[in-house]
Amino acid sequence: MKKIFKSRIFGNKSLPLFRGHFQTFFKSFSLLFLIAGIFPPDLSAGEAWSLDSCISYAVSHNINVKNRHLNVVTGELDITEAKDNFLPNVSAGASQSFSFGRGLTADNMYANRNTSQFGWSMQMSMPVFQGLRNVRTLEYAKTNYRQLVEQWEAAKDDVTLAVIAQYLQVLYYQEIHKVALQQLELSNIQLKRQRDLLEAGKIPELDILQAEAQVAQDELTSVTSLNDFDLALLDLAQLLELDSSEGFFIMPLSSELEDLPLPSPEFVFQQALATNHTILSSRLGVDVAAKYLKLMQSGYLPSLSFSAGFGSSYYKTSGYENETFGAQMRHNLSESLGFSLNIPIFDAFSTRNSIRKAKVQQISAQLQLEDAELQLYKTIKQAHAQAVAADKRMKSSAIAEKSTGAALDAMREKYNYGKANATEFEQAKTSYIQAVSESVQAKYESVLRRRILQFYYDSSK
Repeated sequence: MKKIFKSRIFGNKSLPLFRGHFQTFFKSFSLLFLIAGIFPPDLSAGEAWSLDSCISYAVSHNINVKNRHLNVVTGELDITEAKDNFLPNVSAGASQSFSFGRGLTADNMYANRNTSQFGWSMQMSMPVFQGLRNVRTLEYAKTNYRQLVEQWEAAKDDVTLAVIAQYLQVLYYQEIHKVALQQLELSNIQLKRQRDLLEAGKIPELDILQAEAQVAQDELTSVTSLNDFDLALLDLAQLLELDSSEGFFIMPLSSELEDLPLPSPEFVFQQALATNHTILSSRLGVDVAAKYLKLMQSGYLPSLSFSAGFGSSYYKTSGYENETFGAQMRHNLSESLGFSLNIPIFDAFSTRNSIRKAKVQQISAQLQLEDAELQLYKTIKQAHAQAVAADKRMKSSAIAEKSTGAALDAMREKYNYGKANATEFEQAKTSYIQAVSESVQAKYESVLRRRILQFYYDSSK
């Protein structure tokens, strides 16, 4: 007899779409405002969370966002490493050796001699020209870092959109639960009146049974609606990475959200192309692929490096007079300078294959950019169409709510004077609450779509 609102996934995001209806009656009660004290005490403990505070907290605690930030840190280290490739390599070494037994002497005779030798050296090598590999590696690292930053921001955007949708979902179920509670209260009043009429002998016992069944059904509806609210609140708490939803509740819908403008989808799309982080990331992905292609093409170019070194040694032979350590260090000191040129001739097609793969990656990056722009346009177009449809439903449901409310008043008068039965009265209540429920549904649908459009065209929100 009564149906509970459910949500379903639609579009490119997992966003709620409110469907269904409740039987209820409470004409003097406005569904568009929150009344304190209607929820259990544990839901109002502590300070209420606004939409902005939920978004800020979720973004700062989301694991995927943190992982994206680690990628940004890695990108910074890649830039540092690319810059360090321009620096020279310097190394130093020392050696000490001993020889015992027979050995060849300076007279070309073998004799028993004990010898020892000590030597040290320092070497330096520096790239002069590496086929532009170091320059292009640095350019690639910088562009890749910028893409990682945009991917980090895009991850924040995903979390933001999810929080917006779930926040409004919680508010929706919150209002529906209050309707269910008011309906239950009214049904209990009707049951009491039916019992009084039964005692006066004005109605049959069947009417009492129907009224009791209605109360039981309304109790089930209120419990179900509260469970839907609790689950929606838990989902929001989990988006915020909170341990539980205990002591967690949110603020009502602000007037700023209810009065958001509805710009054209073309305007929103053009604005989003310049500010949306997913688009910017995909656009930088094309640049990264182009930089990588140039980096692979460096394999065809020659490389030139410069090296320098110096060192000395000390040699001692038993049975002979040897110069002192200091004298040999001075006399045996040597220095060296050199250039090394490497010209690639044939590398088993390694460079050619790398270039071909880089070209494939470049085409793939371009396709990803086109797909991202297409998906963005579809999302904006759908959100705009759904907002327009929601606005139309709001107008029609407002008219239906007014007419069904008037009909319910008339039916209630007839019912009070015994000119209408309980079934007719319940049908009038059902028609009224369906109109009210459609109004609530359209309201939150409109707010959600407008908030999404605002998010795409106004990056500061």
